Amino acid sequence: MVENNRWPHAHSIDEKYGKRIAYFSMEFAVHQALKTYSGGLGFLAGSHMRSAYDLHQNMIGIGILWKFGYYNQGLNNDQTMRVEFQKKFYTYLEDCGITVTVHVNKHPVHVKAMLLRPDVFGTVPMYFLTTDLPENDHLARTITHMLYDKEASTRIAQSIVLGIGGAKVVDALGGADIYHLNEGHGLPVAFHLYDKFRDVNEVRKHMAFTTHTPEKAGNEEHEIHFLDRMGFFNDVPLEETRNITGMNGHMFDHTLAALRLSKVSNGVSQLHGEVARQMWYGNEGVCEIKAITNAQNVPYWRDKALYHALETDDNAALAQRKREMKHPLFETVADQTGKLFNPDVLTIVWARRFAAYKRADLLLRDIEQFFELINRKEQPIQVIWAGKPYPFDAGAVHIFNSLLKLSYRQKNFAVLTGYELDLSRKLKQGADIWLNTPRRPREASGTSGMTAAMNGAINFSVQDGWIPEFARHGENSFILPVVDTMLPSEVQDEQDYHNMMRILENEIIPAYYLDREKWLRITKQSMRDVVPHFSSDRMAHEYYEQIYNY
Repeated sequence: MVENNRWPHAHSIDEKYGKRIAYFSMEFAVHQALKTYSGGLGFLAGSHMRSAYDLHQNMIGIGILWKFGYYNQGLNNDQTMRVEFQKKFYTYLEDCGITVTVHVNKHPVHVKAMLLRPDVFGTVPMYFLTTDLPENDHLARTITHMLYDKEASTRIAQSIVLGIGGAKVVDALGGADIYHLNEGHGLPVAFHLYDKFRDVNEVRKHMAFTTHTPEKAGNEEHEIHFLDRMGFFNDVPLEETRNITGMNGHMFDHTLAALRLSKVSNGVSQLHGEVARQMWYGNEGVCEIKAITNAQNVPYWRDKALYHALETDDNAALAQRKREMKHPLFETVADQTGKLFNPDVLTIVWARRFAAYKRADLLLRDIEQFFELINRKEQPIQVIWAGKPYPFDAGAVHIFNSLLKLSYRQKNFAVLTGYELDLSRKLKQGADIWLNTPRRPREASGTSGMTAAMNGAINFSVQDGWIPEFARHGENSFILPVVDTMLPSEVQDEQDYHNMMRILENEIIPAYYLDREKWLRITKQSMRDVVPHFSSDRMAHEYYEQIYNY
């Protein structure tokens, strides 16, 4: 072990993880009590911070302290989704005495770093940045109010605070060897480094980048003069910015710039690595794109009693514990909806962001068939949906509201609000089947199925993201056949729907109700196969091995 007295770690650093890594992310989900995340990107980053702590790695996290979080999800009087923005207060964050200044639209903005110490939630030291300070004017104070603000100029200001403000905080802490961007939101850090080194090759030595999505909306582009006026390029002259990024047109592609300014990058599953290389390798000057499959922190997510039953090969104890794990979820269902679910009934859960490509309503493609399926007297099904649509995405909110309205017609169909860490844990522990229905290959990773498998839920999924590396149909999962992605989306949806219903009716329902031995065998194999490969300890190790020490 090597000592580290510059960063406030709770332990000595393991010498094989000695490089100083500053990990920049717009979201971190480390605890229910800290509302600094919206979805999977944050869940992944939170698990990374936990495993970096567990492995004694020389890393710190740099994020933003969102005054209103993402949003609080509730219901209106007419039973449609309500979006609430409520101020959050965190007494366990410490003022570490570091305040830096950035320039947004030529105005100075003060940025204070608040420290989350390792012993609070079991993470490496984390610094959350806020502009909500008395010395800032009203507009500047609002920069760190809402995660993914709908106003473009505010979103750019948030990137400036994270990238340039975060880099200046790292400077105040003694600097870092590698600045790791978890998605492109913190890209202005590259221009801070360029201002420091005045050598783009030197910038590349210190930059690593993880791309999380093949979705166009997730790979931001903005008009280059707009970014220049906002201060995104940290006062690097525009022509010089064009030279070092290769952006010669009117639009500036954030992901492409990150790929050109980093020494190495990675996709977040093996399939996504292939997709990312196909997307970006046709552009001149991009760095190597590797693949490090996302993973989740096992000690945080896995139920200990269930795992003990697996280790001792006690089928009766495992089945009983899984039945018990449904109760907290069903109490939440009863509290929110007034419906009483039965722990002996097959329970299917779909829970994730309500992005269109994730197809939240695929199971409801034929409403009458769906109602007939879940209401069979001898083999009924309970279905639960949960997730937070982006609050300003009218289409996603409409799908959520449509599901809500349909759910009022059935006693065994529930839609829950408040999909955050605690509800996520209850859903994964209470599910028998974890349903995942994205259009392939648009799901980069989709880690929720990993933590579901850790808790005895069987994945029922399209072969996308991490699933091809894990799933064996009928052995540890139930998997939809791959459909031709060149077909129109409507045809793909129709084929996936019919395959899904066929597997449900012919394999999943009979196994659950008529062949408990087979059901337990698949459950146990799933739990065995998901760990250790999909543990974030493996992932955190691979980042040092393949990215930081590259």
